[in-house]
Amino acid sequence: MTSPVRSLWNAPAAVPPPPRRVWRDWVLVGVLAPLIVVEAALRPEVPWRWAWAIVLVVLVPTLLWRRDRPFTMLAVAFGASTVFGAVSGGDPQLFTTAYVLLLVYAVMRWGSGRAMLGGGALVLAGWAVTLATDAPTPGDVIGSLAVVVTTWSLGLAFRWRAGARVRELDRMRLLERERLARDLHDTVAHHVSAIAIQAQAGLAVAATQPDAAAGVLRTIEVEASRTLDEMRSMVRVLRQDGGAGGRSAGDGSDGLAADGLGSDGLGSDGLGSDGAAADLSPAAGAGNLRRLATSAPAPGEPVVGVTVDGDLDALPPAVGAAVFRLAQEAVTNARRHARDATRVDVRVRVDADGVRLEVLDDGRPAASASPGYGITGMIERATLLGGTCEAGPSGLDGIGWRVAAVLPRAAWTGGTA
Repeated sequence: MTSPVRSLWNAPAAVPPPPRRVWRDWVLVGVLAPLIVVEAALRPEVPWRWAWAIVLVVLVPTLLWRRDRPFTMLAVAFGASTVFGAVSGGDPQLFTTAYVLLLVYAVMRWGSGRAMLGGGALVLAGWAVTLATDAPTPGDVIGSLAVVVTTWSLGLAFRWRAGARVRELDRMRLLERERLARDLHDTVAHHVSAIAIQAQAGLAVAATQPDAAAGVLRTIEVEASRTLDEMRSMVRVLRQDGGAGGRSAGDGSDGLAADGLGSDGLGSDGLGSDGAAADLSPAAGAGNLRRLATSAPAPGEPVVGVTVDGDLDALPPAVGAAVFRLAQEAVTNARRHARDATRVDVRVRVDADGVRLEVLDDGRPAASASPGYGITGMIERATLLGGTCEAGPSGLDGIGWRVAAVLPRAAWTGGTA
């Protein structure tokens, strides 16, 4: 067995799996049965018309299982037709016999590789027997072959389209999971890190400077509120996207006879504890960069300075959000891991070439810092926008850390500045 045939032989059934039986299936069966009887009554010239009508009516229910057991239903229909054709001495000449093509289509649309090969062989064998016994004209041969090939092609085309859509949805889910992971790390982790640092500072000054400790507690309260707001917004967006109002996949329509395709502080419905909907405010952008600056930080924290050169408002929202998240993560890393750091400088430049971001601190890297996802997330954000991001020591003596990101304008304007 050659490799392509072996691959097809071992191919699984269609993905996504067949939809459940829908009302259109019952309508199809209910319409076909009387239609066969009406045609038999109106065409007295057809030999054995009433006998063929009975056979075709008996075989109509196979359409109800054409998606669950496509090859079996096709074999039953073809087998019964062949046996009765041999007894009557001819093939059925009723036009309603064409419903058998739905079974041929179903094998290619829903069947496994074995079912497709077996169904194809069955149809070709029946077609060959017809050619040998009836001696049809060349026009009949070409016409029948065209009908069979067209039916196969439709089944394979819808199968490929549905599979491609599933693969695309899987890819989008993966990208969305990565985006949510970055957002969780860059937003919630940022505030939680600030809370942890403030708590450490509060413990250090609680015994000697009660007033300073009270100020630290107020800062912790603010950061905790921001964290809760971020979480509420994220939960609300996720629940809105996947709420009960959405339609479930696989409603049975593919274009051919229905063969297609509260302990966390939040309410159980994704709302705040007061019942109000979570704020769906726009994501933080480049305009929020100056919020990172701190002129009078808590004891033990470095001063954060922000310098902006250029028009931040001219940046597209996606680029502005990426610049803010990159700077936010770099500042968070400096606060958490830079020992003895006294200053963190954030410099942003917007010009005709794009955006350049540089974050520098004057601390020493913490030897015990465990590896995380911060730098990985920054590199991913920059790469998605066609840019680069680098992080490493800024001096030969091991003092200082530098994060530099470049987002070229050509990458988000399609090559036009």
